[in-house]
Amino acid sequence: MNTAYIVSFIGDDKPGLVEALSKAIAEHEGNWLHSRLSQLAGKFAGLIEISLPIDKANALESALKALDASGLSVRVTACEDLHTPNEFPVLHLTVIGPDRPGIVREITTELSRHNINIVSMDTELSIAPMSSEHLFEAVIEIETPAGISASQLYDELDEIGERMTLDIALTEKVAD
Repeated sequence: MNTAYIVSFIGDDKPGLVEALSKAIAEHEGNWLHSRLSQLAGKFAGLIEISLPIDKANALESALKALDASGLSVRVTACEDLHTPNEFPVLHLTVIGPDRPGIVREITTELSRHNINIVSMDTELSIAPMSSEHLFEAVIEIETPAGISASQLYDELDEIGERMTLDIALTEKVAD
C-alpha cells in the first residue's frame, strides 16, 4: 500500500537541486506525481506530490530532511490521500493591469467572500513595451461552489477591475 506526501523546499538557486530531490525519492521507491517548481529572487522553491510504499516513508522523510545540510530547506507533509478530482467547477481567472500594492488582496478578498477556493495561482511582473510601466498579471484557477454563477462573479470582479484599472477575464477551464 502506498502513502502520499507533499514535499516543499527552498534553497539558493543552483544546478542539481531537483536532481538531489529526485534521487532521494527514487532511492526510496517513491513516485514523483505532480510538482510546481520555480526560481524566485535568486531562490529555487517548489512543491512536489509523491507516493511511496508506507514502509519507506520514514526513511524517505529522513533522507529529504538530510538535504538541509546542503542548504536546501525541505519540509515533508503527509497527505490524507492521493490526488483527488475537483469537487466544484473550475474557472480560469486572468487579471492584468498596472502594478500597485493591493491587487492580490482585493481579488482574493472577493473570492473569499464567496467561499471560492483557489486551486492554483501564478503571478508575474513585466514591463509594458510602449510605456515601460510595470504590469502585473495573475492567472488563477478557482473552484466555485454551487450557487455562484460565473457571470455574477465576473460582474463583481469587474468592479474591482474598474476601480484599479485592471483587465479581468473569467472563463471555464478547458479539461486537460
